[in-house]
Amino acid sequence: MTQSTNFPAGTIEAVAFPGEGLLSDDLVISRDSDGNLALQNQACSKTTAFFERPRTPSSPQIAGKPTELGAAIAKVVELFSQSRHPLISGLATDVYGMRAVMNLAETAGATIDHMNSKSSMKNLLVIQNSGWYVTTLSEVKNRVDLLLVIGTDVVSYFPRFFDRVIWNKEAMFTDNTDAREIVYLGGRDLNTAPGTSPSGRKPDVLPCDLDRIPEVLAALRAIISGKPFLATEVAGIATADLEKLAERLKAAKYSVIAWTGSALDFPHAELSIQTITGIVEHLNKTTRSAGLPLSGNDGDVTAYNVSTWISGYPFRSSYRRGYPDYDPYHYETSALLAEGEVDALIWINSFNPERVPPASKTPTVVIGHPAMQFEQPPAVFIPIAIPGLEASGAQFRSDSSVTLPLKKLRATELPTLGDVLSAIEAALKAA
Repeated sequence: MTQSTNFPAGTIEAVAFPGEGLLSDDLVISRDSDGNLALQNQACSKTTAFFERPRTPSSPQIAGKPTELGAAIAKVVELFSQSRHPLISGLATDVYGMRAVMNLAETAGATIDHMNSKSSMKNLLVIQNSGWYVTTLSEVKNRVDLLLVIGTDVVSYFPRFFDRVIWNKEAMFTDNTDAREIVYLGGRDLNTAPGTSPSGRKPDVLPCDLDRIPEVLAALRAIISGKPFLATEVAGIATADLEKLAERLKAAKYSVIAWTGSALDFPHAELSIQTITGIVEHLNKTTRSAGLPLSGNDGDVTAYNVSTWISGYPFRSSYRRGYPDYDPYHYETSALLAEGEVDALIWINSFNPERVPPASKTPTVVIGHPAMQFEQPPAVFIPIAIPGLEASGAQFRSDSSVTLPLKKLRATELPTLGDVLSAIEAALKAA
């Protein structure tokens, strides 16, 4: 991509936030003559931290000692040349960075995985096993009249979700967005659940312990399907309340059931997600309903989309055999490191400097945000330009239906991830 080189002081509009799945692209940012940025409109603390973080002087390091970029790349090439099973993980990057990851993985015979794969795989396993009917953020914004949220408050992962998608002032197919109904199912900490309408109407909450959500979803599916159901309560929720919820879902013109894989933190959560998709399927026999898997933080949706179109598989796949080999259980980062099955790790993290690689004895290369700090210096650290801040790029939104451009907002002397990985790949080919 062509990178801009002219960055005068001024105001930039329609800026997207790449670190979160919503990719909120309504941001207005001011830039001073030194390249410092400041948000000019309302945003969340995550967005503010991303754009207004003071620039950190940073240079490549080998074992914690500053070095030149060429020497750092040469050290990485040395590690990978000696490796029998390298792992490329983290993968918090944009489309162009992920394409470079795939090229290097094929050349080096590496395995790939994402830092968020534990949650993402819950959704991917359902897609692979039975498929699903899900909607887009735009459809939710323009059509939803009843939103059922499973096991999460949403805003812990997507602080601007209600502002951007639910309480929008205008919608194409709904006259009054303020009349939208919000229902939370599951979770004991939802007594102050977010989602209060502009007129002050609070959401309804059916609380239960997180690990009992599978039972409640199974009961709700049975009730909606018209199956005999004799129990008077499930996980502390009265059957009568579940029956009322079932009737509301059936009566809605366009209901949406939303969840986050991260929040459903219990064994075999993919089976609960499959139950949700079964509820959606049954509702569509008489009305319109859709699922809404909320993900995309740290570029995970981008990573699995790019990997899938290039290799046919999402992350947790490997080129060790010379072709893509997919194993959603064996090729998981923490397991590979704990079992000593990999002998070199590249950890890629462009967006959140707090996401450092897991502790291990494996020689580790970190390529990422220049503000990253480490308790134990990695074998090599290469700071890079941040997509959507110091490099142009593109990112998939949470719903996988839209790819938004990321703007380069200020100058930097740091290389892009693509520059670094391409240099490593070229050196490996020449070796």
